[in-house]
Amino acid sequence: MSKITVLGAGAWGTTLAILLAQNGNEVSIWSFEKELVSKFQKFRENKKYLPGFPLPVKIDITDDLDCLKNSETVVIAVPTQHIRSVLKEAGKLIKDNTQVLSASKGIEISTLKRPTEIIAEFTTNLTAAISGPNLAKEIARGLPAASVIGTYNLSLSQNLQLLFKDCKNFRVYTCDDPIGVELGGALKNIIAIAAGAIDGKKLGDNAKAALIIRGISEIKRLGIAMGAKAETFYGLSGLGDLVTTCQSPMSRNHIVGERLANGEKLNDILGSMNAVAEGITTAKAAIKLKEKYNIEMPITQEIYNVLFENKSVDLALMALMSRPLKSES
Repeated sequence: MSKITVLGAGAWGTTLAILLAQNGNEVSIWSFEKELVSKFQKFRENKKYLPGFPLPVKIDITDDLDCLKNSETVVIAVPTQHIRSVLKEAGKLIKDNTQVLSASKGIEISTLKRPTEIIAEFTTNLTAAISGPNLAKEIARGLPAASVIGTYNLSLSQNLQLLFKDCKNFRVYTCDDPIGVELGGALKNIIAIAAGAIDGKKLGDNAKAALIIRGISEIKRLGIAMGAKAETFYGLSGLGDLVTTCQSPMSRNHIVGERLANGEKLNDILGSMNAVAEGITTAKAAIKLKEKYNIEMPITQEIYNVLFENKSVDLALMALMSRPLKSES
């Protein structure tokens, strides 16, 4: 049995805590939201982000970072733009021999850093990233799913993999490309907004398939420029996660795209959502990375234009479909 702390009590953080507890580990979930923690403790259920799934008895819920002091593993599952503020305090309490697993999907706008790069500023501990086609509610229901842990350290990936080994319906793989794992998990959220817009406009399955394939193409293009391996983007954290997020009505990013296509304003959409749609902030970071590495990313550019330049979905689609003819490769 291992002592594990999950920082972040959103749907994904709560689901990971449930999985880890089912595997026999002693788990604490930390959240800065005192009201959420209070209701968590009272009802033994995350009624705000993951309603309908009772917590195993081996899970403790707290707003006190002292839970980190005896942890052998720390899972970071807070929104990417908040990792830095959380670790300013939490980082001081993580012991030197603690292994760290990032479950956050995004890119920090101000620094263009991936979650593991932000974490590295606050601790010298070995760090890995987990990503994949992981809709939290499906996994919490016990439906089969798989994920991948990316890190350069083989023993760390194997140790973290073992934390999930007895989860009957959640299979974890390993790979040695954390850059690709993190970029796949982050950038697919932008493409998922476009997929939601396609569904909102009822543009059909052909359009969706073309979007997914051209989307993974531009994600891979940027990933390779940043040092990732091309094959990673055809795995669980790349194409696997992209297909799921583009197809599922449970995806927050898909919901944003669908509502934009139906004429709603971004601020109104955000005001009505409990959870964070990471693709919105990631789009800002991706445009900066696109310019930094001089990479062509037309879908990402048009989604950015819709989100932040008040461009209509119809005009964005027209811009994509009227681009100069080119080879697929």
